[in-house]
Amino acid sequence: MKALVLIATGKLEWKELDKPVLSPGKALVKIKAISLNRRDEWIKEGKYPNIRYGGILGSDGAGVVESVADEKDNAWVGKEVVINPNIGWGPDAEVQSKNYTILGMPVNGTFAEYILVDVDRLQHKPFHLDFLQTAALPLGGLTAFRALFRRGGLRHGQNVLISGFGGGVAQFAFLFAQAAGANVYVTSGSDEKIVRALKMGAKGAYNYKKESTYSELWKTKGGFDLVIDSAGGDQLNNFIKILKPCGKIVFYGATNGLPAKVDLYRMFWNQLSLLGTTMGNDHEFSEMLDFVSKHQIRPMIDSIRPFSKLADSFADITLPNKVGKIVFQV
Repeated sequence: MKALVLIATGKLEWKELDKPVLSPGKALVKIKAISLNRRDEWIKEGKYPNIRYGGILGSDGAGVVESVADEKDNAWVGKEVVINPNIGWGPDAEVQSKNYTILGMPVNGTFAEYILVDVDRLQHKPFHLDFLQTAALPLGGLTAFRALFRRGGLRHGQNVLISGFGGGVAQFAFLFAQAAGANVYVTSGSDEKIVRALKMGAKGAYNYKKESTYSELWKTKGGFDLVIDSAGGDQLNNFIKILKPCGKIVFYGATNGLPAKVDLYRMFWNQLSLLGTTMGNDHEFSEMLDFVSKHQIRPMIDSIRPFSKLADSFADITLPNKVGKIVFQV
């Protein structure tokens, strides 16, 4: 089988490998579609723990179960599935265990024609989605779902601001919050993305590169119940200023680094909460898929590419004009 393998920091190589051999409790899945995540690029660059050279990258994938090891699991054979990338979350639904890891490093991932996974990692593909749309879901969808509902406690009618519209997790946060009946606003550094968000039903969209952005938010909208953010940095204090009393900021990344200071005075006086989150547990993965099916949500796809273009596409993950996921037909 063909697979994309990390052979050194910054270096990927196509390899012809043997098809994985079944072992107890496992299922062999023929991969039909995959998608790229920033996690893949960070692993390639050596910015991730437990990196194993010779490993196959990739956390997002959908396909068809070709065979299973155990007779009791025969019902899965031939089924169209999406793979839950969680490995070893543990018994506490609130926080992952110390042994938690994600498919695609150090465990071999989805960037191959076949993958061997535990049967309990299989979930049925949502019927209304094709393989490419389904492959866009796992990491981004799960992270957004937990951020909004478990950590953020989002309710119908609340005002939610999502930073960085167009990114993988941010697009799902936007779609999920809309489906839940929230008033959804976004920020972006791109006027093109702002126009797109408004066409998709955003109540407001703001260019964070314009000096007046946050003062306008405060004056015209009266504040937010919830902010979903991935960047961190000094914009954190701008978010604190525009929260309603008892508002929450939920963040799942810090691409802009640490803030120079945090407005603790405003936080304690207004009873605000700053909450970290990452990925989600197995139950939330199932809930996310049910939510997507119930509301007939379709992921935003930036582009569809052939499997052979995967290695060349890593550089496109952070393109400023990208909206949604880059997906690949295997």
